[in-house]
Amino acid sequence: MRHQFVKTTILACCLAAISCGHTEGVKASAEYAVLTVETTDRTIPSVYSASIRGRQDIEIYPQVSGTISRLCVTEGQRVEKGQTLFIIDQVPYKAALQTAEANVEAAKAGVATAELVYESKKELFAEEVISEFELSTARNNLLTAKAQLSQAEAQRVNAANNLSYTMVKSPSGGVVGVLPFRVGALVGPTIRQPLTTVSDNSEMYVYFSLSERRLLELTRSYGSIDKALKEMPEVSLQLNDGSLYADKGRIETISGVIDPRTGSVSLRATFPNKGGLLHSGGAGNVILPNAHDNCIVVPQDATFEIQDKRFVYRLKDGKATAALIEVEPVSDGREFIVRNGLTAGDVIVAEGVGLLREGTPITPKKAPEVPADENTNTQAKEE
Repeated sequence: MRHQFVKTTILACCLAAISCGHTEGVKASAEYAVLTVETTDRTIPSVYSASIRGRQDIEIYPQVSGTISRLCVTEGQRVEKGQTLFIIDQVPYKAALQTAEANVEAAKAGVATAELVYESKKELFAEEVISEFELSTARNNLLTAKAQLSQAEAQRVNAANNLSYTMVKSPSGGVVGVLPFRVGALVGPTIRQPLTTVSDNSEMYVYFSLSERRLLELTRSYGSIDKALKEMPEVSLQLNDGSLYADKGRIETISGVIDPRTGSVSLRATFPNKGGLLHSGGAGNVILPNAHDNCIVVPQDATFEIQDKRFVYRLKDGKATAALIEVEPVSDGREFIVRNGLTAGDVIVAEGVGLLREGTPITPKKAPEVPADENTNTQAKEE
């Protein structure tokens, strides 16, 4: 409270000093352009740096070791889900599968033999020719043979899977990235670099950040984050060459965590990519429109700043009177949207405010009007 009082006192002293120091030198009335404050509608865009990512960027690694015997795709090729990308040398894996299949057949024969022995033992036991111990041994031998068959079948399944893994297939549709490995290269599950990356570029995710202050303003404006996501307008994407992407996007997610290092929160907008113009890993700018209805707009040239406070000169009884105003933090570089301090019908000095002092007599002349379309098309960065 004491700090605020001191700051207000200093501000008042500054204004008083400016007024006293120049009152004697400015007695004659001078002509200045003035404008009458009115309410209007404005849409001021905010620009945020963004990174572009595919809907999915899947790194492809081999599940078995071996040398690449065939490349089935080229870099930048569009592939479908399940399409073969690479073939790893299949010879050792085919041999392993044949061995596994032979072991299964041998295990089946062992089970059949054990069953015959067990059935024979049961008949002999019924005739009291053999003891119960011999019958139990035959039964256990049958169980062992069946277990060996199950083990052999599992090994066959594993061998068949390994053989299938030699054909490296795409897990989803998308575009093939860089191919760092060529035919003859030895690869395996432990390689550090993936065989390639398949990017699903049918839709693109564009990530950008908002400051905590801006997030709070949005939340208060819409009432909640969920409502903001439903009602926020579509956003535009400015590409790296400065051109605007033809299709609009929508903001789908707002992170629930503020990064303590930057004080910002991450947002994700989704853009269609039917023509394939957008590529994963690209950069651009997201343009977020800020619509203001029935707002008061003043030119930035009609304002001046003292100790982080913004003022205008309001015309009162033919003299310039400083008025403290509160403006929106986002501007278009030409105008300010005034939150508080002015009402419709007020007359303010529109230019030359740097030469004015408190109480300067003013002879009004009409200020030149700025076309509305210039204002709405101007892009602004968040302050």
